[in-house]
Amino acid sequence: MKEPTPAEVALRGLCPRCGNPTLFAGVATFAPHCRACGLDFSGFNVGDGPAAFLVFIVGAVITALAIALELAAEPPIWLHILLWFPLATAMTVVLLRLAKGVLLALEYKHRAHEGSLQHDE
Repeated sequence: MKEPTPAEVALRGLCPRCGNPTLFAGVATFAPHCRACGLDFSGFNVGDGPAAFLVFIVGAVITALAIALELAAEPPIWLHILLWFPLATAMTVVLLRLAKGVLLALEYKHRAHEGSLQHDE
C-alpha cells in the first residue's frame, strides 16, 4: 500500500507509513505505536502548536456567531450558553485531532526531528 497523504492521515487516523487506521488511541491522543507496522509515534513531537492555534480559530468563529445571533435575535443568555459551549468544545476536539494528525504526517513525510546545535571545536 502507498503512503497516505497528510490529509488522509488526519481525516481517517491512518498510520503515515503503512496506511492502517492505528494513529489514535483516543479522541485526540496518539497511540504509542502502529499496531500493523510498528512505527513509533512517540518519536514525533507535534507540541502545543495545534491547540494554541485552534484557540484563535475557534474563538473567532464562536465570537462572530454569538455576536451575529445577539444582533439578529437578542436571545436570553442561557441560550447563548447552551449553544456556544458545546459547539466550541466539539469544534476544538475535532479540529485538534485533524491538526495533530496533519502535523505528525508532515513530520513523518519530511523526516523532521528535534533540532540540535553543533559546536565546532
